[in-house]
Amino acid sequence: MSLNRYRFRSVWHVDAPPDLVYEVLSDIANYPLWWREIRKAEKIDDESGVLYCRSFLPFDLVVQVKHSIRNQQAGLLRATLSGDLEGYASWEITGRDGGTDLMFDQEVVVNKALLRRLVLIAKPFFRGNHDMMMRGGFKGLKQVLEEKAAARRES
Repeated sequence: MSLNRYRFRSVWHVDAPPDLVYEVLSDIANYPLWWREIRKAEKIDDESGVLYCRSFLPFDLVVQVKHSIRNQQAGLLRATLSGDLEGYASWEITGRDGGTDLMFDQEVVVNKALLRRLVLIAKPFFRGNHDMMMRGGFKGLKQVLEEKAAARRES
């Protein structure tokens, strides 16, 4: 297995209905509005875009994202990734206990030259950086879902 290959998994629970969670997570272009570590998003078309990410460590990752699976009925979102990271990222969205369970799964190979050169000494820092990014995403997602749920109740 390559030293530059990573597999990440996060499991979250949010107090929002699955359809609302799916709506937010499927809209890649709006990730920067609620996920502060995703600094910028450029929409290419309805299925793809470019994300500019930075967490704690002082480097940016530029990743092209293209939906490969969008199935709201099954609660599945999956995107292929290319650029500084190559692989996939997916969300499994399941209603439970009046809210939603989420499983984020990502498997990537790092292409960014700087990160490839530093892998032997910095791999634990890269994993910590990813964990920090996911905590920020979870916090932002909960907040945007609360706001959208409140707006739904008012209309």
